[in-house]
Amino acid sequence: MLSNRKIAFIGGGVMGEAITRSLLRSNLVQPNAIVIAEPLEARRIKLAGDFGIRVTASNTEAVEGAHVVILSVKPQVMLPVLQGLRGHIPSDTLVISIAAGVPIRRIAEGLGDGHPIVRAMPNTPAQIGEGITGWTCTPAVTETQREQARVILQCMGKEVFFEDEHYLDMVTALSGTGPAYVFLFMEALIDVAVHLGFSRAVAEYLVMQTVKGSVDYAIQSGQHVAQLRNQVTSPAGTTAEALYILEEGGLRTVLARAVWAAYERSVALGKKAAE
Repeated sequence: MLSNRKIAFIGGGVMGEAITRSLLRSNLVQPNAIVIAEPLEARRIKLAGDFGIRVTASNTEAVEGAHVVILSVKPQVMLPVLQGLRGHIPSDTLVISIAAGVPIRRIAEGLGDGHPIVRAMPNTPAQIGEGITGWTCTPAVTETQREQARVILQCMGKEVFFEDEHYLDMVTALSGTGPAYVFLFMEALIDVAVHLGFSRAVAEYLVMQTVKGSVDYAIQSGQHVAQLRNQVTSPAGTTAEALYILEEGGLRTVLARAVWAAYERSVALGKKAAE
């Protein structure tokens, strides 16, 4: 699907590097098929050294002859990036944006010429091929290009396609931001374990394996998570006591408010980007 396809990245940050690593690890493309435009010289040197790919400081040079252009820049710099690329990307080149909150309309207006555009929201575990990406696309994206986009996103983990773009803000708040919720929960458990008397190394080991094992078990069991929780909650037992405190403290409410706040922020960023 991607053979003989040149892929250009605009931005060589964490996610640009993650996608590059995933593409090469999956043998979907060869290093000579990838070029990354990155303004920081130190990053260019590292990316070229790590992956054997071509790097450049020029966005327009990177997209020359590219069949797929991946916009992996921060949302706040998207506007000047689009302005600089306008007229340099052929109208039939697939453009994939992973910038949080930046709507397709803003990208289309910035580039002009009705490019086929995919908007995607991957998350941090994509760096090890265990991510989840929500995505959508414009009608100009052909079936072949859809499959190319799907293959690129699947090399980072799982993917879910949405017909309506408004779901992407929800994805951003849930799975895009979600790893931070999990990391905070893990951090809190580790700190409690240290307070109980474990060394930090042992506390981290216990917590990480507990979280990993619980997730793996939930996936393999196929049961609803509420059923799994009930299985380990004996009447008047230690788990029941702990869960009572969590519920009394409003864990569900606070989490719901946090996700909703992230969603509203994503919507606000999108409106600002569209101005």
